[in-house]
Amino acid sequence: MRGSRSVAMAMRAPDQSIVIHTEPLGAIYRSWITRLPFLRGLIALWDALGLGMRALTLSANLQTGEDEKLEGPALTLALIVSLVFGIGLFFLIPAGAGYAAREWLLLGHGWSSLLEGVVRLALLIGYVWAIGLMPDIRRVYMYHGAEHKTINAFEAGVELTPQNVAGFSLQHPRCGTAFLLTLVLISIFLFTVIGPLPIALHLVSRILLIPVLAGIAYEYIRWTAAHIDSPLVRLLVRPNLALQNLTTREPTLEMLEVSIAAFHAMSTAENQVPVL
Repeated sequence: MRGSRSVAMAMRAPDQSIVIHTEPLGAIYRSWITRLPFLRGLIALWDALGLGMRALTLSANLQTGEDEKLEGPALTLALIVSLVFGIGLFFLIPAGAGYAAREWLLLGHGWSSLLEGVVRLALLIGYVWAIGLMPDIRRVYMYHGAEHKTINAFEAGVELTPQNVAGFSLQHPRCGTAFLLTLVLISIFLFTVIGPLPIALHLVSRILLIPVLAGIAYEYIRWTAAHIDSPLVRLLVRPNLALQNLTTREPTLEMLEVSIAAFHAMSTAENQVPVL
């Protein structure tokens, strides 16, 4: 659970006790960037990679009884590898497919951009579905569902007990899954506006514009979350909520205990509403 100044991670140890790890967020979360629209989306992108990987590493090391290994250069290297893989799979491969369709199949720029977006969306959906078949990732998705249920229960003002929290939705409008889907959909429009480019600039533009896409997607998610009571907004966010069916699973009561413990630890650290 992440707040504005701290993050709390709760983990189930092999002896079934719940271990809490709380730490302050880095200075970048308190910098001027967090107050600037669009630029603060870059923090959300880093957050999805950095804090997520750190939480998984802490949990894995707890299970094996080993000291934390991903620190400093090791963590940086792991993040770089993740970024290169993600950029290659979700941006360069679709961009290559769109370019090939334009040059070899003689599709117009608009149609080739649409094809690029469809390929990107298919890769995203296929990837999150495929890794969800792995038992370990399935458990991660169950904890993801526990996180959403806990936040939904808190925002509804009910007492946070596993039994109470279990009845709430697996979906939440501020989820990172919504961020990714929004980014992919916005990319279709942005890359269409840019117009046709030579192959080198075509591929480079996809990489250089990732921060722009992240900034726009983040502001859209903030806006929809702030106006979720509007029938129009609820209609707009349906695709984002639907995709969360792939990245969440129904958690057990024991998992909800872990999620609630993380929430209370974060709340104690800063006593304010968390931001997913």
